This record gives sequence, C-alpha cells and structure tokens, in this order.
Amino acid sequence: MPPNVGLVHPKEYDIKDSNVELIGSDIDHRVKYTSASAEPAWNDGRVGREAGLRVWRIEQFQVVAWPAERHGQFYDGDSYIVLHSYQVGQGGNSKLGHDIFFWLGAHTTQDEAGTAAYKTVELDEFLRGAAAQHREVQRAPSDEFLALFPTLSIRSGGVRSGFRHVEEPTKEEITTLLRVFTNPAGGRGVVVYEVEPTWRSLDDGDVFVLDKGDKIWVWQGKDCSPMEKAKAAQVVHDMTLAKHIDVEVLAQAEARSRRVVEMLGGDDETPREGFRQCRPLTSSHDRPPPSSGVKTKRLFRLSDASGQLQFDLVKDGPGVSKGDLDPNDVFLLDDAGQAVWVWEGQGASHAERSRWLQVARRYINWLQSTQDDAYLVPLAKVNDGYESKAFLKAIQV
Repeated sequence: MPPNVGLVHPKEYDIKDSNVELIGSDIDHRVKYTSASAEPAWNDGRVGREAGLRVWRIEQFQVVAWPAERHGQFYDGDSYIVLHSYQVGQGGNSKLGHDIFFWLGAHTTQDEAGTAAYKTVELDEFLRGAAAQHREVQRAPSDEFLALFPTLSIRSGGVRSGFRHVEEPTKEEITTLLRVFTNPAGGRGVVVYEVEPTWRSLDDGDVFVLDKGDKIWVWQGKDCSPMEKAKAAQVVHDMTLAKHIDVEVLAQAEARSRRVVEMLGGDDETPREGFRQCRPLTSSHDRPPPSSGVKTKRLFRLSDASGQLQFDLVKDGPGVSKGDLDPNDVFLLDDAGQAVWVWEGQGASHAERSRWLQVARRYINWLQSTQDDAYLVPLAKVNDGYESKAFLKAIQV
C-alpha cells in the first residue's frame, strides 16, 4: 500500500489544521506576518536580530517568556517554543540562521499544543521564512534539541490553567524521585528526569535523587558515571539553596543504601542490585538500524504540476543530494527512520505549501504499520535557501 492511502490520525497531539483555502498563499503570508508583528513576544528588539537561545511557555493561549536561568527546564504538563538563532557565514555574507522547536510535554493539553504549533508558524513568518521548524515530543526529542542544553530537566506538573490545576503538596506529602543520566545524544550533556517514586524506577547505571521534604537522599547506582555523580551533586546543591535540610549520599554497594529502596516501597524480597529500567528519553542513537542493515533514505515529491496534488516516491537508496530537489515543489525526506524532513521550494504552490504538515503526519502514521513507535520520529521543515545544518547533513551522499 502506498504511503498516501488508508492512513489514520496520529496517536498523540492530533492538532487539526484549519481548512482554509488560502493557507500558504501570498495573502496568507501577509496576514500571518501582520499578526506576528503584533505579538509582544516577538517584538522585544532582539528576536530575529541577535544570535542566542530564547524560550517561551504557552500559558492560557499566551506566549510567555521563560527566564534565561530556567532554560533547559521543562514541565511535562506544558508546551514550549524554543528559538535558537545562530550566525551563518562571515563578513558581508553573514546572516542569522534560525531553528524553532515547539516542545510538547507528555501531559500538555490539546489547547496548549495547538497554540504552540500555531505560534511556531507565526514566529517563522516573523522571521520571513528563514527558520527550520521542529516538532519535539517529550519522550523522543531530536538530537538538535538535546544539543541546545547542557542540562535538560523534565519535571512533573505544569502551568496553572482552567484546564489543569496543579496542587502544591505539603512538606509531609513530598516524595520526589529524580533520575540523572547522560544525554542520549552524546556529548557532555546530562538529563534530570522526574520518575515515579518507586524502587522499580531504579537503575544500576544511573544516579537518583530522592526528596522526602525534610531530607534529600542521593542513590548512586553501581554502574553510574562520574559525570552523573557530579551533576546529581549540582542538582542537590540547587535544591538546598532555598531550604536548609540534610543530604545523605549512598553508593549502591553500601549496605545502608537499602534505606532508599525501603523508602521507595521495597521490602526484604526486593533485590539488592540488577535494577534495570529503560530510560524515559530516547534519541535517534537509540533507534535500531533497518533490518536489512542498509540505511535506505526515501525521498517523496509533493506536487500539483499535473493539475492534481500528488505524493510520489522519487528516490529510494543510501543517499539523497541537493540536486534531487526541485525548487518548484515540496519534498519529504525519510532519513532512514531517524527523522522526517520536509523541504519547501521557493517556487512551491500554495496548495503544496498548505498540505505539507498533513502529508507528513499521514506518512508517519503509515510507518506505524511496521514501526510501532514511528509517531516519535522527529519531524522538521526547512525552506529552500535556509536549510539547517542537520538537514544538509541528512542529504549528504
């Protein structure tokens, strides 16, 4: 069955597009730019003009700046927009390149996710189409997103809103368990991830920080790395700045480390080691290679040159080059299951421009027939002439 037949809606974040005939047209772009130019979040004199990292959280349909000191900190009940602007070229040929990420927490509301997606498109319009747009799902962020933050922290909870009310626990009720592990994308990054406070969340290879309200316990798995130990120490330092409480560090090999297991519901039957729990966050590095062992890339063309909108496979092999792309159309690149890229040519029609997201979603859902977690595949869009480094790497032969 071809990828454009018999497809279903995505499993998560089923954000439906408005059925507006002029989406993608010159009129549509002008209307969106006018709206974007009135958005306070984009008009602080720095967005689109300075290199750097900017983060906003969606709060009751509004785009609210996230403090610089909290960059890298996210709540699983929220949606965020992240803008990374960087210098491209040198001297007189220098310009700013942009990556826009809309990050969707596992428990964000449909309204927040929809607002983040819409505002991402609006921000791209404000940047005159010079940005790459990335959809980021909490469980499987792209390598490009992970590389932005030396420390990525994901905690339970979210902004107070009419759709979700976050209760503040009393001191006696606090039992928070944080898992500290190295960034799955490599490098020297570390992830701090709040997990269910039970001994079944433990893993011999990581460090865990247990906050009981009146005391903090650090449990160091026997196979954890020095980097994870150091980061856990920093996390505990930050946690104790506002409250002076005792901290106890326990190595798994120590007999007294059983105290942490007991506080997490363990008993005499609970093993002393051999704790194994899949990490709650994956990257493309964790995806298994194709069963054939060959990294096949597939390139599809979305075109209405024939008078009807068609989605056709134009190349299937180990490599795709820039010469395979036609500026009069929109193309979808399946990078051997590691990511799905959409490339929009400068001369693409408004029908082609307006359908790219719908087609990309349907393609990813078609992949579900052979790959259960295909909906987690990173999805990004780039424009002709403003390709990101990651996309250019993906199309190298």
